[in-house]
Amino acid sequence: MRRNTFPSRLSKRVVGGHVLYAPVVSYDVGTHTLVFVSGLLARNAAGEIVGKGDMGAQLRQVGENLKAALEAVGAGLGDLVRTCTFVTDIDEYFRHVEIRQQYFGALPTSTTVEVRRLSHPDFMVEIEGFAIIPSARFKEEQR
Repeated sequence: MRRNTFPSRLSKRVVGGHVLYAPVVSYDVGTHTLVFVSGLLARNAAGEIVGKGDMGAQLRQVGENLKAALEAVGAGLGDLVRTCTFVTDIDEYFRHVEIRQQYFGALPTSTTVEVRRLSHPDFMVEIEGFAIIPSARFKEEQR
């Protein structure tokens, strides 16, 4: 069964009166549930950009947003099996490896790509996450 989740600690992306996407989509495949987290940006719950011009601050906010997204379906950062990171300055990103390690110390597989621009010129980092959890844990969280 597929389920869309809109964690209360994340802002909803609304354009023209339409919610653009579900931040978390989970899919029960029997004994386990696959959790897909859309690309998260450095926005607070009110939708305001956090850390303009500060890669470290943006990494922290995105890490907190990813943590909140996973917790909404009973998962945690340790359940991540893959991340995909998009940054606007890869050299600056690698100056903040210690922040990444605080959130992803379990070392999921990952890809990091430098891009020209993200959805707003003030964003410097966007991270997608993919996790797997036991279905029983997912079902408990949904009660």
